[in-house]
Amino acid sequence: MKWLEISLTVDGELAESVADLLARIAPGGVAVESALILDDLDEGRPAGPATVRAYLSADGAQADRKRQIAEGLWYLSRIRPLPDPIYRTLDEEDWAEAWKAHYQPIPIGRRLLILPAWLPPPPGDRLPLIMDPGMAFGTGTHPTTQLVLAVVEERLMPGQRVVDLGCGSGILSIAAARLGAGEIVALDNDPLAVEVTRENLRRNGVEDRVRSAVGSLADLLQARPPTQADLVLANILAPVLEAMLDEGLAETLLPGGLLVLSGVLDHQAEALLAKAGAHGLDPVEVRAQADWRALVLKRRPPPKTEAA
Repeated sequence: MKWLEISLTVDGELAESVADLLARIAPGGVAVESALILDDLDEGRPAGPATVRAYLSADGAQADRKRQIAEGLWYLSRIRPLPDPIYRTLDEEDWAEAWKAHYQPIPIGRRLLILPAWLPPPPGDRLPLIMDPGMAFGTGTHPTTQLVLAVVEERLMPGQRVVDLGCGSGILSIAAARLGAGEIVALDNDPLAVEVTRENLRRNGVEDRVRSAVGSLADLLQARPPTQADLVLANILAPVLEAMLDEGLAETLLPGGLLVLSGVLDHQAEALLAKAGAHGLDPVEVRAQADWRALVLKRRPPPKTEAA
C-alpha cells in the first residue's frame, strides 16, 4: 500500500489547530514534531516551530480527504497565514518508519509520560507508557486521548475496576495499570486493535492485569452477571457515544462510578450531556483542549426505598 504524507511547518500556536484539523480527516494518523524541549508545564504542547504531518492511505477516499484538508487549511489561513503543505508519497515500510521519526515522548499531567518503544526513557520519575502504535492506532498525540489520560491520573483510585471500550492501542488501559487499578477490561471490535493492545501490554509488563479481547458494549451487558466497573473509559466519537448511551452504557458503571466520554467536539458536548442525564448520569466536569471535550459523568445511586 502507498501512503500520502502531508506536512506543514508552523509556529507552536498554530500547530495544535493544524493537527486537530488533520486528525479529523486523516485516518492514517497525525504526528507533531517540535524542535524545542518542552517542560512539564507544557504537557506535551509544542513550544516553538513544529512540523505537523498527516498520512492518507491510497484508497478511493484519498482524493476527497485531500480536498477536505486543502479546504480546512484555507480557512485556517484566513486567521493566520500558513505555508503551503508539502506532499510526499511513501511505501508501507517508509510510512511505518516515518511514524518512528516523528513520534516523541509526551508528558501528560503530573505523572505520566507517553514513551515511544524505540526510545530510551528520559531521566525523571514519570510513569512511562511505552507505546508502539502499529498501523494507524492511537499514539496519545491527539487531544481526545490526552484528556482521558489526565482524568485517569487524577480520579482513578488504587484497586478500582476499569473498563476501556474501544481500546485501540491500549494506551488508556496501560495508564490505568500504571496508576494502580485493579482489574482492567480492554475491548475493541477490531481484532487488529486487540493484537496491538496485547503487544503494548506485554511491552509495559502489565498483561497480567488487563483482560483484552475482541468485544463491545453488548458483550459487557450480556455477561452474567453484567460487567460493571468503578471507571469506564470510552474515547470514540460523539454519535457513537450517544448510541452507546441508548444501548445501556450507564449500566456498566457501579453506582457512584465514573464514566469518561471523549472524542467529543465543543458543539456536541451539550447534547451528549443531556443524553447522559436522561440515562442517570450526572456531570462531574467537562475538560477542554482545543475544540475537543471530555465529559466526566457519575452514575446516580439507586433511589432509596422506604421500609414497609
